[in-house]
Amino acid sequence: MRTYSNKTLATLVLLIGTGMNLLSRGLSESFAVFLVPLEQAFDTDRAALTGIYAIYMLVYGLAAPVTGYLIDRFGTRVCYLFGLLVLAISFTLAGHATQLWHLYLLIGVLGGIGTAALGMVPASTLASAWFDRRLPTAMSSLYAALGIGVLLFSPLAQWLIEHRGWRDAYGWLALVPMLVLPVMLLLPWRQLQAGSSTIMPQRLARRAKDAKAETRQQELRRALQTSGFWKLAGVMFFTTMSTYTTLIQLVAFLVESGFAPLFAAAIFGLAGLLSTAGMICAGMFAERFGERNVATFAYTCSILGVGCLALLTLTPDGLLGYLLLFLFVTLFGSVSGSRGPLIAVLSSRLFSGPAQATIYGCVLLAMGIGGAIAGWASGALHDLTGGYVAGFGMTAATAFAGMMLFRSIEESAAHAPLSAPQPATDQG
Repeated sequence: MRTYSNKTLATLVLLIGTGMNLLSRGLSESFAVFLVPLEQAFDTDRAALTGIYAIYMLVYGLAAPVTGYLIDRFGTRVCYLFGLLVLAISFTLAGHATQLWHLYLLIGVLGGIGTAALGMVPASTLASAWFDRRLPTAMSSLYAALGIGVLLFSPLAQWLIEHRGWRDAYGWLALVPMLVLPVMLLLPWRQLQAGSSTIMPQRLARRAKDAKAETRQQELRRALQTSGFWKLAGVMFFTTMSTYTTLIQLVAFLVESGFAPLFAAAIFGLAGLLSTAGMICAGMFAERFGERNVATFAYTCSILGVGCLALLTLTPDGLLGYLLLFLFVTLFGSVSGSRGPLIAVLSSRLFSGPAQATIYGCVLLAMGIGGAIAGWASGALHDLTGGYVAGFGMTAATAFAGMMLFRSIEESAAHAPLSAPQPATDQG
């Protein structure tokens, strides 16, 4: 077996994590583009359709801890291959759905499982084994792929829908994970999963010297007793709500405001593109200014951005309307995913023991719950009020809640647990 240098393998880790995040999030977030044609095809209300996304986010959250546990036990290779297979099956069958519950099962349940298996849990596990001082930047690069995925797949999905219909669009999108699957089989997984030859020996030595070294189950139990874990989970919950209450309805909102569907999909993709730059910059700035200050700035931009979108409901036409849309995309889009890598970094620092992936998966469970509530609430508020302003208000309120909770983490995350001695793996 050929042996690769640390630099080559670290680069490959970033490429794998970036590619899988790009694919999984790009495919899953394309549901926002399918919202209007599915509403017409199944003749149903908006809440019933956004409920599919709510189930997807809930299953994604529930699958994240299981994904982390499987990675801790069997490694990332099996996890990635399983996720690609599940997504390929779910999108292939979604194109043949004849009843709404089919989409709940295929896009909601299977889509959530596949996305969790390809997302940040395996990517962050690999990255933490290859990066130390530059971990914030590495995490930001991985998260940035989420925005690139939205940029690439949303306009592609809209183009396929307009030219081939929504059923064939799902079938063509299913080809992507099918083509990637054999490529993943050829990678040097034994070396990739072993970690850096300079980082991992030091971590293993620290664990061996620690008289309080714990099993995965013990470490997870102790992590659940710390205030740091619950604050990270709370931040993830509110941040996800503040993001998806608006994004899941963005394309539909713009179409109903008079913009062309392809333009609306392009705006959705552009917001994803700007989030890529925002996530990269978040990691770089966090190394210099600290995670809390960067997060505070990001939450403020989110609140201002959604305020511009709310004003757009009053003046959707003319130069002012385009200016407000530009401000929304710039302010909201550029920070829509920037809190994610900051949370991943804090989690890896606080809980860097043998249950690291499992614990981070449990943090992402809060993301799934928040996304599920956001997906359902956005549709329900639209049906109840006949508009989108109430949903925008929920975005602003949850962003403020996330900001206040995040600001308390740096000072308290490393403090004693709620009811037990501080975990030996807590390095906050």
